[in-house]
Amino acid sequence: MTDAPTTGALCAPTLDFDLFSPEVMAHPDHYDTLIRETAPAVYLTRHNVWAVGRHADVHAVFSDWQTFSSASGTGFTNIKRQENWRQPSLILENDPPQHGKYRRIMNRILSPAVLRRLREDFADTAERIVDAALAKGEVDLAVDLAEAFPFAALPDAVGFRKEDRRNLLIYSELNFNAMGEKNELYRAALARAEPIMNWVVENCRREAVAPDTLGAAIFVAADDSEITEEEAGLLVRIFISAGMDTTINGIGLTLQALAQSSDAWARLRADPSLARAAFDEGLRYQAPSPYIGRTTTRETEIGGVNIGAEQKVILFIAAANRDPRQWEQPDIFQIDRKTSGHLAFGFGIHACVGQMMARLEADVLIQTIARKVARIEITGEAKWQRINWLRGLASLPVRLERA
Repeated sequence: MTDAPTTGALCAPTLDFDLFSPEVMAHPDHYDTLIRETAPAVYLTRHNVWAVGRHADVHAVFSDWQTFSSASGTGFTNIKRQENWRQPSLILENDPPQHGKYRRIMNRILSPAVLRRLREDFADTAERIVDAALAKGEVDLAVDLAEAFPFAALPDAVGFRKEDRRNLLIYSELNFNAMGEKNELYRAALARAEPIMNWVVENCRREAVAPDTLGAAIFVAADDSEITEEEAGLLVRIFISAGMDTTINGIGLTLQALAQSSDAWARLRADPSLARAAFDEGLRYQAPSPYIGRTTTRETEIGGVNIGAEQKVILFIAAANRDPRQWEQPDIFQIDRKTSGHLAFGFGIHACVGQMMARLEADVLIQTIARKVARIEITGEAKWQRINWLRGLASLPVRLERA
């Protein structure tokens, strides 16, 4: 968290609730609306942070990295002033000029040409997973489809070993719990992850990564003296900390929305090429990563609300993505909506470096489902994850009807 603000909070609107309580996590849309409609910037007294939930304001903060820095951490913790559980991310928690060097390497490694080559492998994986789900008939959408595909496709593409891959999800869960309060959820995630910390470090090293993979390409940059060997390992780590749970949850929430909308499902079945549009609308409709943090480098203002220097500003992405000032009927999932302004991947120089990879994974899987599955019938109650900095399905029983 941050020190108490010296300006702004006394005259600014305040709210007092625990963002990570069971009540708030069970009703996120209500609290997103409360944040967004109270004021351009709201001081959350329980957490000692500022909250910003209107689309135009969130977009403006994303656009101004000089004032709203990522280098002090993108969660509640100010990693320059407080102890952190891991080394900072070279891209997510870095600002120019250092940020640009690492970003350019990752952009090259995830180039359109590379992703085109990956598509065939991803398609084979999607066929196998969807066929297995259809053979069972009654499955857990969250586990057997939304998790199963990225959990197979991404680690293979990066070059992680087949053994003990569940550790990737354990580590990722800790990463997103650590971005919020150091509460019971964080402590439980830390206890689960402590035994596998060395495994993560070891599996991000050169000798652990398979040849001719994304991970191996990162170490080529080290061979060319663009980065150090240690930095290469930290870039490989990004695929675990930022590339797993968000994609899994985004796919799961999109499939749930499609199952709940007979019109959207019919349109997708008639034209599976709408899969990518469906995924982007799914991200707008239910952002799997609902918050991201910045730290002010100077006194500033948001929508007329004064905010001091060294203050944590939390951007409520899910709230901004349903802002009626930006979207018509924002609370309705519309597969043909023009979603180019959604902020689920961020914006500006810190926009998600792996967003095209996530879109590729979702496009391949959702197209495969649209071709092979005539109907997704929800047969039981959804169960939701309890992770501080994520929203997603833990379980959703469904019945699949073969096309």
